[in-house]
Amino acid sequence: MSALIPLTEPPQAVCIIRLSAIGDTCHTVPVVRALQDAWPQTAITWIVGKVEHSLLEGLEGVEFIILDKTKGWAGYREVRRALRGRRFPLLLHMHASLRANIVSTLVSAKVRLGFDRARARDHQWLFTNKRLPPTPQQHVMNGLFEFADALGVPHGKPHWDIPLGDADREFAAEHVDGLRPTLMISPCTGQRFRNYRNWSVERYANVADYAAAHYGAQIVLTGGPTELEREYGERISANVFEPTTNLIGRTTLKQLLAIIERATVVLCPDSGPAHMATAVGTPVVGLYATSNRYRTGPWASQHLVVDRYPQAVAAEFHKRVEDLRWGERVRDPGAMDLIEVADVTRKLDVAFSQQNIAPRVEDLLARP
Repeated sequence: MSALIPLTEPPQAVCIIRLSAIGDTCHTVPVVRALQDAWPQTAITWIVGKVEHSLLEGLEGVEFIILDKTKGWAGYREVRRALRGRRFPLLLHMHASLRANIVSTLVSAKVRLGFDRARARDHQWLFTNKRLPPTPQQHVMNGLFEFADALGVPHGKPHWDIPLGDADREFAAEHVDGLRPTLMISPCTGQRFRNYRNWSVERYANVADYAAAHYGAQIVLTGGPTELEREYGERISANVFEPTTNLIGRTTLKQLLAIIERATVVLCPDSGPAHMATAVGTPVVGLYATSNRYRTGPWASQHLVVDRYPQAVAAEFHKRVEDLRWGERVRDPGAMDLIEVADVTRKLDVAFSQQNIAPRVEDLLARP
């Protein structure tokens, strides 16, 4: 495929805008790595959100400019000061949102590449002068790789190499027993307005009991410091037979990534940890009923996703998935109840098997 933007030589510098969220910034990293592999002399500047930067900090060869959205307009002024007097040959506007569009006005660039009009939410197309060709029904990460394709930059197997310090890995080693399998459960999104993505406490507890009983797995609970997430952790811990390691609200994002890296399997709904796990090669059993796994599911673990989105779409919209706008979400809080415990334990069996972890001998003998 010919490049949309033919270049006679690599640009001196590239500016990237991808502010949030955790999952989407994880999807952006392998695109950055592809650019670095193809253009080792090109300086890369990435404008990113403050929270997301706490995960990506130290990414080799990348200058970060941080937008702290909690500061309001003062945050934008800080970005403007950081960019003052700079002009980039190329801007990759990889985030279609109002906030990202405002940030893009602070970047002086000759070529401003963004999404095609169908994907350019919040009128992103008004802030670019080059646009990707329309490509419907893409996974988010594949869509971001289109920016590399447009520049003629080759990319093979994605790689991330998000840096972790010795202290981060030591923290993980203190809490994750490396002598037995570990099921890390990140039970909810932690955002009140997205509660429709969260599965029930009782079903998480049943799955945790299954993993502990059948595989001797340590159960580690992770999540943010919100009241909702803390409540989930306390209630799951109170409803299981074996003690859990409850780290909800007790980790930085770097420490969380180190725990995910050390875990055997991650169980979570449509949320950032699914994509953090992809970045470190940990399999993910994803719980998907309110969003389309082919757009936002764990990129390398699609075969482990429990997918009840088609049934939820039929109940909510009385339509088939293919008749909806790509990426349409189901906002029925009861949709996740379509996922049964047995659906999840079957996927766990596959995930543990692929990690060469067999059920306990007594469990095998008890099976018909």
